[in-house]
Amino acid sequence: MYIAQAFNVLHDWWRYLVGVLLIVFAVIIGQIPFTVAVMMKAVKDDMNVFEMDETAMMSILEPNLNLFLMLLSFAVGLVGVFLAVKFFHKQTIVSITTSRPKIDWSRIWFAFIFWGIISSGFIALDYYMAPEDYVYNFKLMPFLILCLIAVIFVPLQTSFEEYLFRGYLMQGIGVVTKYKWIPLISTSLVFGLLHIANPEIEQLGYVLMVYYIGTGLFLGIITLMDEGMELALGFHAANNLFTALLVTADWTAFQTHSILKDISKPETAGFFDVFMPVFIVFPIVLYIFAKKYKWTNWKDKLFGRVIEPPKEDYKILE
Repeated sequence: MYIAQAFNVLHDWWRYLVGVLLIVFAVIIGQIPFTVAVMMKAVKDDMNVFEMDETAMMSILEPNLNLFLMLLSFAVGLVGVFLAVKFFHKQTIVSITTSRPKIDWSRIWFAFIFWGIISSGFIALDYYMAPEDYVYNFKLMPFLILCLIAVIFVPLQTSFEEYLFRGYLMQGIGVVTKYKWIPLISTSLVFGLLHIANPEIEQLGYVLMVYYIGTGLFLGIITLMDEGMELALGFHAANNLFTALLVTADWTAFQTHSILKDISKPETAGFFDVFMPVFIVFPIVLYIFAKKYKWTNWKDKLFGRVIEPPKEDYKILE
């Protein structure tokens, strides 16, 4: 039903293609302030910006300024998604978010609080087990500024990714191909591949793609099973927000004035960081969500056909 309700709006394949181009353009516009700031700083420090790798570009600016400018592009991208939805498809924000009559904020908050506690617990456990891998990084004023930036802009960043992949593309590919598994798999792959330029990949290797693609698949599954994006929105926001506030490292995409700094060698990351979340933790979370929200009919919701309602049952909005 979540995908099929896109039949109620303008859903020609070319509209989604043009919409994606608009969204990409919006993200590029949003990246201009970051690019200009990096170039100005590089010129000031007598550095060649064209010879800088991803890690160097992420560390040249003051961390809070870097985070703000980096997240700004996602906020502009989110505006691009909403513009495409409204003007190209005549679709409401509610109908691209959920199949329910209105957005279920209780679901968003449950997933946010639940995963915020779990992810923070994993960081605390790792700190307890290997305190030598961390140094205390807390400075009051920079941390307070970080909190302000992160609380406002991290949810915009994660919402952009969710509305693009689990919303716009999930519905668009679904109504075009008529099969649910195609958008589930394709959006997960693209979601993972778009993280390939992250500094973490350079340090940890392509094995980390298992985590990124696995996370995309997990978010896609909970979206299709729950007939809406609310759980994915809350989960993704908590994942990035609590990480940004609690721990940073010199080789991550989010370099922040967090409470702790991870000084361990990135190449030591293995099962605990890459495989355990995807193959152990996420299935457990799926089970908990399934029990709480009484999910049934998994095969049809994940692999069934997207059935177009009879024309007399719906009217395409003009």
